[in-house]
Amino acid sequence: MNGEFRTHFVREPGALKRHPALVLNADYRPLSYYPLSLWPWQEAVKASFLDRVDIIAEYDEVVRSPSMTLRIPSVVVLKDYVKPQKRVAFTRFNLFLRDEFCCQYCGSTGDLTFDHVVPRAAGGITSWENVVAACAPCNLRKGSKSLRRSGLSLRKPPRQPGAEELRNMGRRFPPNHLHHSWIDFLYWDAELEQ
Repeated sequence: MNGEFRTHFVREPGALKRHPALVLNADYRPLSYYPLSLWPWQEAVKASFLDRVDIIAEYDEVVRSPSMTLRIPSVVVLKDYVKPQKRVAFTRFNLFLRDEFCCQYCGSTGDLTFDHVVPRAAGGITSWENVVAACAPCNLRKGSKSLRRSGLSLRKPPRQPGAEELRNMGRRFPPNHLHHSWIDFLYWDAELEQ
């Protein structure tokens, strides 16, 4: 047995990790856009065998067991509808998504952190209505001063986003890789070009 076979055999399972399945709700919409609802191919195969999903599209690659050969699922749809959450969790990620991953003072997209509009030292609380995404230089410039004293202004007032609004915001930030079989399911309700 030559070393090339052994190397190929050992590397093969790692290559299969690169075949995620897009997971759609029973209404054929992704469970989430950002982050995109993806499962490892193993989970998609398992869910299919447990009759929890239908396979809608497949990759060209196959996996084999002693008794069968199966093409790897690229898109699966849940058989039971999962009701989307109404409440949006107040997390750093959701805050950045609400603010479109840009500083609410200068508009830059690099080195993001968050800032209390009314500083905590002045009684400001940590809430959707008082926290915004800010780049490190603007955050440092503002410090614990008020907006007026710092000379900064907000691009838009902070507010709590709705769940559907945040899901739609996520559609603006597609992941680096989109398999061609996913496109119809990700943007099926987007306005068509004239």
